[in-house]
Amino acid sequence: MAENHDKHEVDAHTGVSTTGHEWDGIRELNTPLPRWWLGIFYATIVWSVGYWIVYPAWPLINGATQGVIGYASRIEIAKDLALLQKHRATQSSGLAEASLEQIKADPSLFRIAMAQGKAAFGDNCAACHGVGGAGSKGYPNLNDDDWLWGGTLDQIHLTLQHGIRVAGNNDTRISQMPAFGKDGLLKPAEIRAVANHVRELAGLPTEAGADLAKGRELFATNCAACHGDAGKGNLDLGAPNLSDAISLYGMDLASLTETITNSRAGVMPAWGPRLDPTTVKALTIYVHSLGGGQ
Repeated sequence: MAENHDKHEVDAHTGVSTTGHEWDGIRELNTPLPRWWLGIFYATIVWSVGYWIVYPAWPLINGATQGVIGYASRIEIAKDLALLQKHRATQSSGLAEASLEQIKADPSLFRIAMAQGKAAFGDNCAACHGVGGAGSKGYPNLNDDDWLWGGTLDQIHLTLQHGIRVAGNNDTRISQMPAFGKDGLLKPAEIRAVANHVRELAGLPTEAGADLAKGRELFATNCAACHGDAGKGNLDLGAPNLSDAISLYGMDLASLTETITNSRAGVMPAWGPRLDPTTVKALTIYVHSLGGGQ
């Protein structure tokens, strides 16, 4: 509990006057701050005032005060970016006019496209697909030859240009698998049978006692229209090949059951509106060359 005492009271042990405050018998000494500390503190105040005057500092509605010297690191960055863009425009002038096939066949253009494509991939794609394009669960591996919509130059370019399931883009890649469990189209036991048959198509072990005959029947009735009787998939529909043991969300029974029950709906941005046409071309060349280009 705090109590107030005479502010001029002097502590008997230190000889320093107190502030008059006491907490549970402990009195607060009115010890002055060191002069060197006060000097530094006041110097920082003077320095800050000078900084406000010399450099851009105070935010305004549409910017900030420019300061006496008008210097800002942002201005230097803008100049460097402008020089970079100018340099890239000179280097990539041929990319804008050449077709994808011509770029692929021309060593000089190909080298420029690979350099620009790698940079664009790192800035825009690596967060999902990984730095090397190996992907992860839910994000395609771009190093193999397993594609939902095809791995040719033109097919990759179309996918990059318009994205996947992009609202308002009429040319976007889109496929829709029914949520067989959530929509009540199949019962849990039937879904389990289909999941085991999908593993059978891929040459993977099925669980003991699985009703594979029922799974084949249900697959033919509900899935073959898109995936094909043998589960080979359909690039035009974005239906994956189920016979190669490669799956975007996993080929284990739990993952397959989840996919059949609730469906999947992955999304990729349309890079056409976000990147300039030359960069999209370079990105196409780079992705095609990662190892999974057809």
